[in-house]
Amino acid sequence: MPADPSPDLAGETPTRSAGRQQRGAATRPPRASVTSAVVVRRSPRRSRTVSAYREGDRTIVLIPARMSEAEEQRWVGVMLDKLAAQESRRVVGDSELAGRAERLSGQYLDGRARPASVRWVTNQNTRWGSCTPAEGSIRLSHRLQGMPEYVLDYVLLHELAHLLVPGHGPRFWRLLEAYPRTERARGYLEGVVAADRLPRLPTAREE
Repeated sequence: MPADPSPDLAGETPTRSAGRQQRGAATRPPRASVTSAVVVRRSPRRSRTVSAYREGDRTIVLIPARMSEAEEQRWVGVMLDKLAAQESRRVVGDSELAGRAERLSGQYLDGRARPASVRWVTNQNTRWGSCTPAEGSIRLSHRLQGMPEYVLDYVLLHELAHLLVPGHGPRFWRLLEAYPRTERARGYLEGVVAADRLPRLPTAREE
């Protein structure tokens, strides 16, 4: 079951004019600019609203064609924050975790990791997730609930990789290289650890 069957809309947000419209901007054709995992699409049909949604590993931000580059950058930041706030209020259920695991395994591990069960647990206060390869079971700490989806996906993919490689050696980390947000997710979790003294992450060089 797909983890994101429909776009997670951040809603239509009205914009405020930041000066006189540049000549010819209204007739400029739509264009898409890509920065990392963010795609900005300009539309001449939009006049005062900005919206955003997730599409797989990308975030699509829709803006009026007349916006300046400075306005574009500002509104991308606003909409990313708004999406993150929406996602932080949403709790993924066990059934959806299984769907996410299936999607992540197919996308990044060639479908080789096939857990028998994936579920939330409340008794893991010293680690973010765990797995039992012999049983094919994956358990995620309830502390992850409310964190950005890319962080949840990273931890889930981390445990899926452990179904294939038990330790944290070079083979294990090579499996995670394909996930484009590995470093970002690790940075987020390390920040949480530093702030709240929560579980320490294994280092990329740890055997």
